[in-house]
Amino acid sequence: MIPLRPVLNILGYLYVGLALVMLVPAIVDVAARNPDWQAFVMSSLIVGMIGVLLVAALGGSLNDRLDVRQVFLLTTLAWVTIPAFGALPFLGLGIGYVDAAFETISGFTTTGSTVLTGLDTLPPGLLLWRSLSHWFGGVGIIVMAIVLMPLLRIGGMQLFRAESSDRSEKVVSRASDLVRWIGGVYVALTLLCAVLYRISGMSAFDAINHAMSTLSSGGFSTHDESFAYFDNNSTLLVCIIFMLASGLPFVMMIKSLRQGSWALFEDPQVRVFLGTVFLSSAGICLYLGIDKHVAFTEAFISSLFVVTSIITTTGFGLGDYIAWGPPMVGLILTFTFFGACTGSTSGGIKMLRFIVFFGTVRAYMKKLIRPDRVVVVRYGDTKITPDLSFSVLAFLVVYMATVGVITVILTAMGLDLVTSFSSAATAVSNVGPGLGEVVGPVGNFASVPDNAKIVLSVAMLLGRLELFTVLVLFDPEFWR
Repeated sequence: MIPLRPVLNILGYLYVGLALVMLVPAIVDVAARNPDWQAFVMSSLIVGMIGVLLVAALGGSLNDRLDVRQVFLLTTLAWVTIPAFGALPFLGLGIGYVDAAFETISGFTTTGSTVLTGLDTLPPGLLLWRSLSHWFGGVGIIVMAIVLMPLLRIGGMQLFRAESSDRSEKVVSRASDLVRWIGGVYVALTLLCAVLYRISGMSAFDAINHAMSTLSSGGFSTHDESFAYFDNNSTLLVCIIFMLASGLPFVMMIKSLRQGSWALFEDPQVRVFLGTVFLSSAGICLYLGIDKHVAFTEAFISSLFVVTSIITTTGFGLGDYIAWGPPMVGLILTFTFFGACTGSTSGGIKMLRFIVFFGTVRAYMKKLIRPDRVVVVRYGDTKITPDLSFSVLAFLVVYMATVGVITVILTAMGLDLVTSFSSAATAVSNVGPGLGEVVGPVGNFASVPDNAKIVLSVAMLLGRLELFTVLVLFDPEFWR
């Protein structure tokens, strides 16, 4: 059996931290003279009590070294139970648990799908809690991608470790130092984003909330119209810049800052990511100008905003891009699967895996032409091993199969095919908006049946945990 004491002890500390964070929206509601602060205080007491009991009962086991199986279990339990507890304030505000869990899971996984309407009139504490769930989920995603996932060797993540923290010239000497650097850069970028939002014309409250949603590549807004509410190109440009920043690998950011180098832009996945965003935006801009007769400035800003929002899996809305026509809708649906860089807050498949995949396919084609030829697949200066190629291919197969299975389940629940497929894709990729009149860019998931919301909640967790982290728990050998 797996020793559970250190796992539960760490979870206890996480619950205590969650309880303290819940007091922040309570303070905001008190300042706004809103009685909803009581829901946050009661939730904080419940979660904090459970956390303190776990810490007190299992004290001393925090120093125990975790093995790989314990890391798998801890990662999954943390991402399942923290949103479950995070849903408690919604219950105190009269929201059903299925909707509350969906909203909170969407928040912590930085998916951004919502079941809430009338955001403009909701209490400030509740809006802030949604943004906080994004922000803390985002930094948790970065730490998981950089520190935990390479250890678990899931879907080529060991390559990311080889490209960063395992090199002879390490970014920082210890993992704990790396986590501190990540936190510092994340906080600094969030503050800078909030300041620029405020300068661009947002209110202070909107600026803080949208900064947290932007850097976490989350997508929750304080307005039903999302960024269409802000009729201001400077605000949109600030959002685009920081959405791009959220999609960059934080380890390479830190390396560039510490060494004063251009290491960030020497990373192959960064070049592919930025190239994909700008070339796709240019193509859509030309299409809107020529076919739809949209003014150049509007076409440029709209196309760049939407492409960046979808590829980074942020999911902010800017009107109904479905009106752009079927070709553009098909292209944007394809972007749903992309994701930005490994080691960022982005969801999706991610550029690193696409680079390894296409390199492997190209090598296989060369071997078909000349079977005796030795073909070396590389990612930058790193040689791609057969084991690494296999892990990426396995991830891609399981990823697409998961989207397919969830699509079938949703159609069996009565949803139409477009809604089912786009909902499955956006949930597993942690993007936010889907397609169609129900879950499209100007809709939400409020009218989706409860059983479908449960399926999509599971899909969001599967996508955020890179699938295998959860699936391996169902293998009997894991527990032996």
